Amino acid sequence: MKNFQIIKALTSASAVTNLSKETDAKFIAGGTNLVDLMKKNVTAPDKLVDINTLDLKKIEFLSKKVSIGALAKNTQVAEDKVIKEKFPLLSLALAAGASQQIRNMASVGGNMLQRTRCPYFYNTDMPCNKRVPKSGCGAIGGSNRMHAVFGASESCIAVHPSDMCVALAALDATVFVEGPKGKRKIEFTDFHRLPGNTPEKDNVLDAKELITSVEIPENNFAKNSHYLKIRDRSSYAFALVSVAVGLDLKNNLINDVRLAMGGVAHKPWRLTEAEKFLKGKTVSETTFKQAADLAMKEAKGYGENNFKITLGTNAIIEALTIASSK
Repeated sequence: MKNFQIIKALTSASAVTNLSKETDAKFIAGGTNLVDLMKKNVTAPDKLVDINTLDLKKIEFLSKKVSIGALAKNTQVAEDKVIKEKFPLLSLALAAGASQQIRNMASVGGNMLQRTRCPYFYNTDMPCNKRVPKSGCGAIGGSNRMHAVFGASESCIAVHPSDMCVALAALDATVFVEGPKGKRKIEFTDFHRLPGNTPEKDNVLDAKELITSVEIPENNFAKNSHYLKIRDRSSYAFALVSVAVGLDLKNNLINDVRLAMGGVAHKPWRLTEAEKFLKGKTVSETTFKQAADLAMKEAKGYGENNFKITLGTNAIIEALTIASSK
């Protein structure tokens, strides 16, 4: 790791200003992903802008929504009593992510900004278009068991690693940011990018923008929510496939539904067609199977990860079944 300078910001405005003055600087909060990448020489900023003193740690329950500060720790959000009561899907997804030690350090904003990555991204001796644009994708034709079955391109087939983000995609969250050009908001499903020809760009933030908060609207999914994560080992492993489900049931009828998947694409993957199909249907194994088949119909494997297509279908059915039986 090369030497670097740390600048401590006292306000959101000063954080943005400090970053804007530098040609090679990054924000740092918990550092659970950034420092890891710096140790492996995947990224090497000259300066870090420390934002830990900013007033962005609050969880506020407002009229018909909750606002979560970007510096709120993953553990803080997961264990909040009202989050667990009103937005259990988010709590379940956070509890499924990483280790307790990492959840204690990782922030909500940092979780959102972690790099979409695979082993080729970390290995500086191998080609990776995310790390070195136009160098090639080692995973295509290489080891790709963990890789994407949706939305991939010839440039990259890596998958987004976050569990929290899958839940936020399902819950229609909105991201609030601040930058040199002012403040703006971004729908969560638009925040992360598919790889296309520029896989080095993980999200739609401008280079100098700071995430300040995330808002989730009230919903009727509290009773019938579930987060299913299938992984190689029970602790500290990325998902092979994950499914976030929120159901609004009335007399066994699906009044409304939210579905998203993790471990299958460069970004959290919202299953909008399956949602439309399920609305107005009666809960049944047949209905869930039809929805799962619809959700996975465009999936494409790259050899070692072909099993994810069958696994994804079964995971959707299981997650819907568990959520509907609560």
